[in-house]
Amino acid sequence: MSAIVSDEINAPPPLYFATEEDFEAWCDEDTKAEYVDGEVSVMTPESTLNSLSETRIGGLLEIVVGNNDLGFVFNTGVVQVRLRSGLRRNPDVVFVQKSRANIIRKNYIDGAPDLIMEFVSPESETRDWQEKFAEYEAAGVGEYWIVDRRQRRYSAFYLGDDRSYHPIAPREGKLFSHTMSEFWVKVEWFWRTPPLYAVEMAKEMGY
Repeated sequence: MSAIVSDEINAPPPLYFATEEDFEAWCDEDTKAEYVDGEVSVMTPESTLNSLSETRIGGLLEIVVGNNDLGFVFNTGVVQVRLRSGLRRNPDVVFVQKSRANIIRKNYIDGAPDLIMEFVSPESETRDWQEKFAEYEAAGVGEYWIVDRRQRRYSAFYLGDDRSYHPIAPREGKLFSHTMSEFWVKVEWFWRTPPLYAVEMAKEMGY
């Protein structure tokens, strides 16, 4: 795994589209891009370590959700979430409860998911910690987890009755989801190199 490195890649300049419909017509299934009130950002390739980490943590979430028939997990990082008119993001990991399956459209999720995870890259630091925090909170995303492997920093938040985010504190080295009692991770799993396979983590959880 020593050959896997985390090179910083400069983001390309943004594009602009007059309408969200123009963006939707332009953005095909092979293009990872986000749309914010006319400005389009094409996502840069992420580091291999970040990709492994989000895929395996997302895979763990899928195991837990699948075993408990809780809903739907998208962990490819290319599924668009339309948070409001004029705002589409591509979260790394998305969970939608079974009872809210109606927000899942053919090519995007139309509305606030129940849980979003973002794995921070150097070029997405401000976007993930600040911009998306505010957007997800305003849109009503039930829970938001942010993981920055490079800085060994993480935070998790749940949406309170006041429609504001409140931090989720770890307990005995574990981070428990507020949305679903069945899901938790050991914080140390975020930093493992190489990242643990989803089945290894699931086995420790009793699955």
